[in-house]
Amino acid sequence: MSYCRQEGKDRIIFATKEDHETPSSAELVADDPDDPYEEQGLILPNGDINWNCPCLGGMASGPCGEQFKSAFSCFHYSSEEIKGSDCVDQFRAMQECMQKYPDLYPQEDENDEKSSKDLEAASMEASAAKEEEGSS
Repeated sequence: MSYCRQEGKDRIIFATKEDHETPSSAELVADDPDDPYEEQGLILPNGDINWNCPCLGGMASGPCGEQFKSAFSCFHYSSEEIKGSDCVDQFRAMQECMQKYPDLYPQEDENDEKSSKDLEAASMEASAAKEEEGSS
């Protein structure tokens, strides 16, 4: 015979072998893609940004949330050939905001900064090479 007991906030349910011999009568419901409570990815089925996605790590909230949303939206909806090249001002505003809260948004250390500059230089070289290809 199965039974329950409460221990603080926890509810402990003991089930017997006989309890599990009876097939479940629960009916499964097909997933509703428009269910606002269903976990979605970063981009919702309608193409909008899911600001509640855990993949954003809480960046959409907090003291620089509005700047982050502005920059991220600009990048997401950018139709420039170099995606996001029209979003420099929004990203600059986000960076300036983040610098005001170093405890929440720690700056890169010197090693990370060096590799970041190397990546930036490589990206600029690739862009320049692409422009040369396009003009010839």
